[in-house]
Amino acid sequence: MEQQTPTYAQAIAELEGILAKMQSPDCDIDNLARYAARAIELLKQCRAKLTTCDEQLRKSLEALPQTL
Repeated sequence: MEQQTPTYAQAIAELEGILAKMQSPDCDIDNLARYAARAIELLKQCRAKLTTCDEQLRKSLEALPQTL
């Protein structure tokens, strides 16, 4: 089953949860690598979303007339 890409807000919330788990004194060392891998995956998704948004905003601003 293919995992659906989370929204930016969902990815940030999941990252915050992972960070809390990793900072917990009860963090299971056996899961640490899995937490880190998921965090990296989410960070890549967030970066891609931010890059896309930035590009779209720049195109929109470039399309505006210079005399507003």
